[in-house]
Amino acid sequence: MKQPVIYISYDGLTDPLGQSQILPYVIGLSQRGYQFHMISYEKPERFTQHRALIQEICDTHNIAWHPLTYTKRPPLLSTLWDVYRMKKKALQLHRAYNFEIVHCRSYLSALVGLQLQERGVKFVFDMRGFWADERIEGGIWNKKNPLFRWVYYYFKRKECTFFQRADQVISLTQSGKDEILSWDSLDITSDKITVIPCCVDTDLFDPAKISAQEQAALRAQLGINKGDVVLGYVGSIGTWYMLEEMLDCFNSISLKQPTAKMLFVTGERPDSILRMARAKGIDSKRLVITSVTHQHVPIHISLFDWSIFFIRPTFSKKASSPTKQGEIMAMGIPLICNAGVGDTDRVVQTYQSGVVLDTLNEAVYGKLELTHFDGNDLRLGAIDFFSLEEGVNRYAAVYADFN
Repeated sequence: MKQPVIYISYDGLTDPLGQSQILPYVIGLSQRGYQFHMISYEKPERFTQHRALIQEICDTHNIAWHPLTYTKRPPLLSTLWDVYRMKKKALQLHRAYNFEIVHCRSYLSALVGLQLQERGVKFVFDMRGFWADERIEGGIWNKKNPLFRWVYYYFKRKECTFFQRADQVISLTQSGKDEILSWDSLDITSDKITVIPCCVDTDLFDPAKISAQEQAALRAQLGINKGDVVLGYVGSIGTWYMLEEMLDCFNSISLKQPTAKMLFVTGERPDSILRMARAKGIDSKRLVITSVTHQHVPIHISLFDWSIFFIRPTFSKKASSPTKQGEIMAMGIPLICNAGVGDTDRVVQTYQSGVVLDTLNEAVYGKLELTHFDGNDLRLGAIDFFSLEEGVNRYAAVYADFN
């Protein structure tokens, strides 16, 4: 008989993140002898659009999905209401199925995890990052506002409780784990924290599955010539990614590479990127901006000669694991990145998969040499560090310790 597990996430399975960073792990674990019940919070528009697909995936893998509707307004009160409903649903399911493990993704679901732990359920705190600090550093909460300041310190206190009481903690990065172990306020041992980075489906992100003809057709569609040197960026830009500095870096590269183009594969509005590029004197003809589904990201990455991402190196980013790093490496593409973000620079240096910049300025960019890297070696590094199979193995080892 399969062991019953309840997995609680405030992210939706119909979100892109849910499809790439939640379901693949749960599917893998369900094949290892665990019966999952999943509570998730779904945004109405995405739920309407993708519900049938997610339900079919869950049914195929014998996963019981219990979607709840995410509420956005009013701020804070809507979140309290969602947490109340989360707790009510989890306790109702526990009475019916007597769970052995509660797997809590991030801080809000961990509030419910503590309650189930009191009922004899093993509590896995899958932290995903220093959430409260991300809210402050990302400008979502303003500490000058007394209410947000109170909420911030409430969750910082709860954070210590989660680390202290959890039966096992999952950190995305070794850097995040080291930070937690350095806190004098915590009595926690190293073996209680398992590092599992954001993993990548290396079967999907596989350059061997993309033909030269497909690449040629895509180049023609995007207006990229075969001889163009392509610097690529994948994903949203938003709060954490340093667009201005990335454009400065591209500008320096283009001075030495007359055929250089920068390909953005992103859901961001092109206007904001083009506006900043114009302000820096970058010819808009050098920029190609497109939005594609997750399934079509690999072929677009295959057009890159190099990839780039710069992330603000704040405190909370110590625990950040950019999914795109594994995808880029799996496609055999070298990376230009900045230091001080999770394990990003450590991975680049360990697997010799690109260049890490300690300082971001024109003098440093001007010294960059886009030399050749062995794409197969980069892919092997991704399989070793970021593969979905390895991620599932690590989660399975955590679960097995509870037997």
